[in-house]
Amino acid sequence: MAWYSQTWTWLDGAWHEGNPGIVGPRSHALWQCSSVFDGGRYFDGVAPDIDLHAARVNRSALALGLNPTVTPEFIVETMHEGVRKFAPGTALYVKPMYWAEADGPSTIMPDADSTRFALCLFEAPMPGPGTGFSVTRGAYRRPTQETAPTDSKAGCLYPNNARVLRAARAAGFDNALVLDMQGNVAETATSNVFLARDGVVRTPVPNGTFLNGITRQRVIRLLRADGVRVEECSLRYEDFAEADEIFTSGNYAKCVPVTRIDDRVLQPGPLLRRARELYMDFAHGKAKAA
Repeated sequence: MAWYSQTWTWLDGAWHEGNPGIVGPRSHALWQCSSVFDGGRYFDGVAPDIDLHAARVNRSALALGLNPTVTPEFIVETMHEGVRKFAPGTALYVKPMYWAEADGPSTIMPDADSTRFALCLFEAPMPGPGTGFSVTRGAYRRPTQETAPTDSKAGCLYPNNARVLRAARAAGFDNALVLDMQGNVAETATSNVFLARDGVVRTPVPNGTFLNGITRQRVIRLLRADGVRVEECSLRYEDFAEADEIFTSGNYAKCVPVTRIDDRVLQPGPLLRRARELYMDFAHGKAKAA
């Protein structure tokens, strides 16, 4: 049995089932990490903000010196074609990606004109609303835009996230709050993060060290439109340690609670629940987009 779930990938004008080989040992992306991707969701017959994810992957490609070869509209249209290959009701992860095939002016730089595109859809059940996780202080920090392509969703950024996760799990936690180079909390290793205290929601202000997530932006707008005070500001680890609630936003699981920070147990709170309700109402077209 394959290690991966049911998967279909559009590549070079055709759909391929499973996990097709798409790069070789001379492919620039394999050894120089010139790849970008994005992540959308399809569930319950909806794909919230998929147009924004499709547009972002093209921006990420440009930020890494690649030439996008398809339009955001093509990505969305092709996603809907691929959805029909799965059983009705299957929750999917939608992953458009670009990578460089050939070396450019040097072996380090990619040949922008060699950029290739694939769209991968795979079965990925949505985590339940009660799914929570524990966090501690991250062992490694987020780079700045001067030191890494943090303005893109680039594959080369994720090994750092992986070592944050390995260290956290070795210490007995599921995840970690990752600091930036100034010592402020940036995000978790897998998602954007929020805290709530005294009825106010706060979240790290985008400062070029982490991706200003599409789901993050949507949650902020929905909460504000609902009358909740949301502040984007610099936050220290101690702010989270003393919070009434901590929750995260991300494309994979949308809004989920942090249920423990170090040795302090937290309960999913009313502002998390409201954020999730508002997001799901938006996703299913039950509320006007904020």
